[in-house]
Amino acid sequence: MKTIIVPIDFSEQSENALKVAASLAKKHGSEIIALHMLELNEAMISSSEGFHPEQTVFLIKMAEKRINEFLDKPYLEGVKNVTPIIKHFKVFSEVNDVAEKHGADMIIMGSHGSDGLKEIFVGSNAEKVVRNSEIPVLVIKDEMEDFKAENFVFACAFKDESLAAFKKAQEFADKLSAKLHLVYINTPGDNFLSTQDAYEKVNKYLQKAGAGKEVNVYNDYSVEKGVLNFSESIQADVIGIPTHGRKGLSHFFMGSIGEDITNHSKIPVITFKIYF
Repeated sequence: MKTIIVPIDFSEQSENALKVAASLAKKHGSEIIALHMLELNEAMISSSEGFHPEQTVFLIKMAEKRINEFLDKPYLEGVKNVTPIIKHFKVFSEVNDVAEKHGADMIIMGSHGSDGLKEIFVGSNAEKVVRNSEIPVLVIKDEMEDFKAENFVFACAFKDESLAAFKKAQEFADKLSAKLHLVYINTPGDNFLSTQDAYEKVNKYLQKAGAGKEVNVYNDYSVEKGVLNFSESIQADVIGIPTHGRKGLSHFFMGSIGEDITNHSKIPVITFKIYF
């Protein structure tokens, strides 16, 4: 894991993400890129409509000062390299552009905790980054000084479209020396499969993936509840889910299951892009 990107907006959530990035960077000798996006507009850059270039320069200088102060933290000591990057516009596809330019392995984002009342992941900065990112995005809910991923749950519908995401999840587990727990959630209704049918479906998928992994078939009333309950039952440290990129998380499995899992999970969630 060479490079980790952390979008910074100076909030408590972005500091939580930075702490996890620092923990991983120290273990893996990674570089951290701290990315801040200013909310300038074209008028401010082109000095039209009464804006003066010195105003824009002042705002950029202030942002540079603020990000350097934000990065002056004891928990970043021992990290190989921390590089601040400031972008002029708040365009979430730019996070992916920076990731590609620097060959980043992962983006780590902070998000609000899960009290069941704040359905804040949908429409949040974290969701916009997930939607635009070609690389895995780790969404952190709470402060954690020492991030560990001993037990990593990967949940999907075991359809061919998610094979690339599954392989990325395997790579993530290998890098972090995590135990990968694959789970298929069996729910009542039209999608219900007998235990035998469920295992047959999963085994066909694993043959295509070239993976000889053990899979858990877990029955629950909804996919979201199943993923969260199974994860809690094995004391998982992180949950992995495939995403459809620009369509957002709402097309994971069906309905808004990916959003619900990311909203209500008490532990970090990592997303892996599905390619068509």
